[in-house]
Amino acid sequence: MTETQVALSRARSAEDYRETLHSNLEEFERLARMIGDMLFLAKADNGLLPRPVEAVALEVQARALIEFYEALAEEKHVRLQIAGAGTVVGDRLMLRRALSNLLSNALRHTPGGGTVEIRIATTGDRTRLSVQNPGPTIPPDRLPLLFDRFHRIDTSRSGHGEGAGLGSAITRSIAVAHGGHVQPESAGGMTAFSTDLPSGN
Repeated sequence: MTETQVALSRARSAEDYRETLHSNLEEFERLARMIGDMLFLAKADNGLLPRPVEAVALEVQARALIEFYEALAEEKHVRLQIAGAGTVVGDRLMLRRALSNLLSNALRHTPGGGTVEIRIATTGDRTRLSVQNPGPTIPPDRLPLLFDRFHRIDTSRSGHGEGAGLGSAITRSIAVAHGGHVQPESAGGMTAFSTDLPSGN
């Protein structure tokens, strides 16, 4: 807003206006994502999320997301690995969004040369999907706060301004909507988010 006010304070060249509009567009996109995330959480709070109805192969969604994030991973010199398979009954787009949140967060905090691992395993009537990465250990007393809206552990894990601290809250809401839960663990320089869901087999 301040940048726009400065731009309008006097006549400027077309190129100056283009730069201001481009900067504004980036902010509008960020605000649109934040508003969309807040609306999603409001729907979750009021039980208005879509009812899970289809069989979703988690390994298929994981492979698709690995392909999507491959260029970013290569740029950061981080490896992406997947092991295991499992099917759950749910909403494919919501489950993919939850996994994307976990994978994006893991990539953001993995140092160069590290490996982000996606593990999927089914035991009885439950399927567990875990995303694990090396990086700074999160203190045990801060782990429950990861799911608080707008919360960030510290500035080093803020993604340099990316996001609004809503990704983990959205992931938890999606897991709950599917009859599951998310459990974070962090020790010895490794952090993992494990999502337990009812199996679809």
